[in-house]
Amino acid sequence: MILLGIESATAPVGAAVAIDGRVAAALSVSGERRHAETLAPAVARVLELVGLEPADLNAVAVDLGPGLFTGLRVGVATAKGLAQGLGVGIIGATSLEILAAGAFGGGWPGEIAAVVDGRRSELFVARFGRGIAGEPVELSPPARVRPPELAGAVGVPGRPTLVCGDGALRYRELLEGAEGVVVADTPAAPDPAALVRLATARLSAGCRLLEAAQVIPVYLREADARISWTQRTMVGDG
Repeated sequence: MILLGIESATAPVGAAVAIDGRVAAALSVSGERRHAETLAPAVARVLELVGLEPADLNAVAVDLGPGLFTGLRVGVATAKGLAQGLGVGIIGATSLEILAAGAFGGGWPGEIAAVVDGRRSELFVARFGRGIAGEPVELSPPARVRPPELAGAVGVPGRPTLVCGDGALRYRELLEGAEGVVVADTPAAPDPAALVRLATARLSAGCRLLEAAQVIPVYLREADARISWTQRTMVGDG
């Protein structure tokens, strides 16, 4: 099984290749809001590192979000295009699951809260426990919160919680002092290597690959362009 992972839901852009369950190559670069221009070269480079061509792929894994709308849309569209062109299936994971998988892979024994900075003073949050094989098990569904709500969304008193992600780092001061909460410096963004590890584990556990048309991004809110247009229309109507 040769699996390509595509990561572009947050600021960094990355790709990884797993061969028979082992991460053979991975890279991540700064997207700098140029996800569309950066992702294709990243995919080409990671395949080159292991001497593979797109035609060698058996499946594609992709970060489904939530995250930055443009980057998320680019990643999912790229995964769908590759899968359709190659006649292979797709397996998805949320950005929050990938963050948690990376943190559990680092050895944290307790619960984890993953926090993605959604910009516009909004954060995407979910809490996870450790499964039998070390995979993240969702304790709370992905939610959209405002910064003042963050501390209440990430922790449960008496249960040590590691909080990771760029949202946690940006609003660290709101979490410091919260009972049982530890803010991690890493992972700050979903790691493409963690994505392919998680996807491989799910396939081994019996999860099925999806067709491109079945893959649905997790936005948790309307696109920024739609929000801005609605706001301008409301002001004009007023």
